[in-house]
Amino acid sequence: MILTGCGRQPTALRSSKSALGKCLYAPKTQRRRKHEVPLLTHDAAFSREGLLGVLSPDGYQTAWRDYQRFLVDKLNQLTAQTTDENTRTKDLLIKYARDPNHAALFNYASAAHNNHFCFCSVTPKPTPVPSALLSHIDNSFSSLESLRAHFLATADSMFGPGYVWLVKRNQYLKNEKMGLSILATYNAGSPYPGAHFRQQALDMNTANTGVVGDMSPYAYARMMKGELENKPASDDLKPYATGAGTGKPNTAPVYSGSAGSFGAHSKASREMPRRAPGGALVDVLLGVSTWEHVWLRDWGVAGKRKFLEAWWDKIDWEVVMERSGYGK
Repeated sequence: MILTGCGRQPTALRSSKSALGKCLYAPKTQRRRKHEVPLLTHDAAFSREGLLGVLSPDGYQTAWRDYQRFLVDKLNQLTAQTTDENTRTKDLLIKYARDPNHAALFNYASAAHNNHFCFCSVTPKPTPVPSALLSHIDNSFSSLESLRAHFLATADSMFGPGYVWLVKRNQYLKNEKMGLSILATYNAGSPYPGAHFRQQALDMNTANTGVVGDMSPYAYARMMKGELENKPASDDLKPYATGAGTGKPNTAPVYSGSAGSFGAHSKASREMPRRAPGGALVDVLLGVSTWEHVWLRDWGVAGKRKFLEAWWDKIDWEVVMERSGYGK
């Protein structure tokens, strides 16, 4: 990757070279005793001019410095005088992704890491897409224009805060090929495989309670284990129960042998494979935040789409290329 380190990185906001690139990496000799706001490579330019055409200087101050300071201050409060005081945000979010007793720590660590990653993905001066990366984009999306349309539509349609990611799949999944994909995570959800149990990949304002579309968690678990490959989904449903006092069938199916759809004693929990639903080995290449504080100040209530279109033109494709590992 062309970008060098994002300045003197705090321990909590560093990550491995292979996963995030040099922009999020600093050697161990630069460890500090608490989480801090890192200095971005282009911070001087961003401070003077903002991200031209995307964020004003005040917008940059809010979206990066103020918000990142808020997140790391919360992390310092939660990790003070503990073994996590010097732990990187990526390690923290993976460590606590399945621990409901540390949900706040996960959220602040993941949000801090995500925000840093996204700001390391943009540049004051647009860069062309390297040919090696463009070839893989064409293979996965047919063209760069198609990727842009799909990526921006995904981000614009998110009804609520979160992030949209371009990821590189590193293993074959059922009925899928290796290549590039678009992944959405809501709130502080993380795209990393180790945190996929807290990926928060559904917008619960608009989605039903099925894990995938209208599928129940139990049916999803069986599908992941290959039990439903040649079996219609209807075979996995018990006949509809009669609605109380209506004489009409309920619209929601009843599942046998379950104590509710979720929970430690539900059949879904007993049958669910050990890996997280949708879990995959991926490298995260690019991310954009759809949190309102990023774009609302400069673009107004109805300006999310215009913000995203302007953001696309500031992507540092050399950084994306380095994260992908293509051409090595």
